[in-house]
Amino acid sequence: MQNVAQSWLVYRLTGSSVLLGMVGFAGQIPVFLISPLGGLIADRHSRHRTVMATQISAMLLAFILAALTLTGRVEVWHIFVLAALLGVVNAFDIPARQAFLVEMVGREDLINAIALNSSMFNGARIVGPAVAGILVATIGEGWCFFANAVSYIAVIAGLAMMKIVPAAQLQKASAIGHIAEGFRFVAHAAPIRVLLLLLGLVSLTGMPYAVLMPVFADHIFHSGARGLGILMGFSGVGALIGALAMIQMGASNTLIQTMTPDHLRGRVMAVYSMMFMGMAPIGALLSGVLADRLGAPFTVAIGGVIAIAGSFAFGLRLPALRSEARRLIMAQHMVAGDPADEVTAHGGGDAD
Repeated sequence: MQNVAQSWLVYRLTGSSVLLGMVGFAGQIPVFLISPLGGLIADRHSRHRTVMATQISAMLLAFILAALTLTGRVEVWHIFVLAALLGVVNAFDIPARQAFLVEMVGREDLINAIALNSSMFNGARIVGPAVAGILVATIGEGWCFFANAVSYIAVIAGLAMMKIVPAAQLQKASAIGHIAEGFRFVAHAAPIRVLLLLLGLVSLTGMPYAVLMPVFADHIFHSGARGLGILMGFSGVGALIGALAMIQMGASNTLIQTMTPDHLRGRVMAVYSMMFMGMAPIGALLSGVLADRLGAPFTVAIGGVIAIAGSFAFGLRLPALRSEARRLIMAQHMVAGDPADEVTAHGGGDAD
């Protein structure tokens, strides 16, 4: 709801596709820049407490945006600042929250938990935009921001009620060394590296279409905020179908988590965050500039063609990656077989 309302508010105040892209850039570029630190925090400190802190911070930011909008004082620079601050929060939240899954459900249920998480997330992408479109058209953007802020209360209460056995944490050694260790693991584990590269390409070229949806709703379909909600809701339908079939995003998350050792999980999911959300702002900025020159439909079409080409290239590499992926999964005790023998036979390798 907040994403749709925020995009419409920026477009209503400015009428500029370039500024739409710039707000998207400001809101997500901190994930690309700061996620490695967020991953380190997730591996060094309690993931439970980290997620609690990030959710409280996000709630406060949503309340501030709601107050500014409802009182009629909101300006574009307020949206830029608050979007950037939320991006900083997400840089710590996403690695910790993804790594926290295994502590909540245990390793044996991790795959199902990731699938359920993806389905819930994408299910919300159907309902949220549709509701936001109706609310924005009838009572304004501010109430969407307020509803989002209030919703965090339930999330924070749920986190507070959890009784978690924390995972083993890193010794307080060199922060740079620990961050570099995560990048080295990703670089040497070929299946993880290729999955993340594909994810980054799709985020760069395929995902920024969402930034341009206000342009489609207003200038192409002439349907206003209600049309924007419908468009974003249908993108959520596609995302939910993909999550239920475990297509790309959900499947990539599942495979990466099952191939990653627990002590590296936060840092590897930080790289996942950089590719999944961190590349999107660069794409958002580029798409905003291109749409201003070439038009929104042609810009979205270009991104789609590049994403499809990258998927074909990934498909050609897939047969060569399967045996290495299986070895990494077995080393983490995620499938049948004797992981100890498997690791010994390969001398430890990337699983270490």
